Amino acid sequence: MIYIAWFIFFFTILQLLVAFINLTLRPKLMDSPPVFKGLVSVLIPVRNEEHNIHLILNDLIHQDFENIEILVFDDESEDNSAAVISEFTGRDSRIRLISSKGLPAGWLGKMHACHVLSRKAKGEYLLFLDADVRISKNAILKAINCMQKHSLGLLSVFPRQIMKTTGEWLTVPTMNYILLSLLPLILVIFSKHSSLSAANGQFMLFQASLYNTFLPHEKMKANLVEDIAIARLFKKNNIRVACLVGDDTIRCRMYTGFFDAVHGFSKNIIAFFGNSFFTAVLFWLITTAGFAAILCFLPFVVFVIYLTCYVLTRVIISQISRQNTLMNIIFIIPHQIAIGIFIIRAAINTLSKRYLWKGRYL
Repeated sequence: MIYIAWFIFFFTILQLLVAFINLTLRPKLMDSPPVFKGLVSVLIPVRNEEHNIHLILNDLIHQDFENIEILVFDDESEDNSAAVISEFTGRDSRIRLISSKGLPAGWLGKMHACHVLSRKAKGEYLLFLDADVRISKNAILKAINCMQKHSLGLLSVFPRQIMKTTGEWLTVPTMNYILLSLLPLILVIFSKHSSLSAANGQFMLFQASLYNTFLPHEKMKANLVEDIAIARLFKKNNIRVACLVGDDTIRCRMYTGFFDAVHGFSKNIIAFFGNSFFTAVLFWLITTAGFAAILCFLPFVVFVIYLTCYVLTRVIISQISRQNTLMNIIFIIPHQIAIGIFIIRAAINTLSKRYLWKGRYL
């Protein structure tokens, strides 16, 4: 048991090191003089987003970078999404509404929507945005500059998360904790190993020529976690990929409460661990109950060092994510409970082979 305790101790040190690397070396969106002047296609799949779509469309029509076309795919929405989009098409000729003709067999809704949008797009870059994302007026220009600076084929961003309810604070920070304590984001760019990949479908910017070569949404048409799979596909084909953690340039309120977050995160949490339930459960056990092994089998001074590293990791990740550090420290135990709930719910979804998302079984 003493060897297990030491393993847990050094794993925690490793998490702190990864978090520190992400604090100091992670790629960032940065302002620079405009270089690119070509067309950018902004592509937004929409299903039942009447409360969000007007916000992102308003952000887009006020971008500093004006040479954009904005294509919005209404995926058989059951609310007033189409009417809201239509109102914007009358205000700005760059906006176009594309209505679904039905979901083909074998496709997931978002993958089909993104694929259809890509076939209509004319830009040199394709920017896929979720309807609940918010962007500042210089976001597109900063993203294009980052693409060109690092010679990227794909740039993805984890938006800064907006959290308003206790249920969100109990759940949403867990994803950045997992990501930023396990994966140095700098390696997503500079390592050729496809396993060192990360992406977020809320914000994905492609070189159109490369997108059209691989047609990634078509290839991933039945994949529940297409963003990470697409990043791995690109890296396997020696295309440079970058994944960033957003600042106020790119923001999102992903979920509105505890159960909403559990339902959403259970869809993709296992993908963070290479689609291995064993690895996910092992990570959860180490980060939840590991303190007991160290306290029982190692000197007390080692336990103090362990506890310091554990908390400091959370502090650093909160700073990277621009989240309230005190709240994340207070909710450490609830966060660990939430991760366990996500894994259990993911297992239930896998065994039942039925997952309901926005009124459709996936």
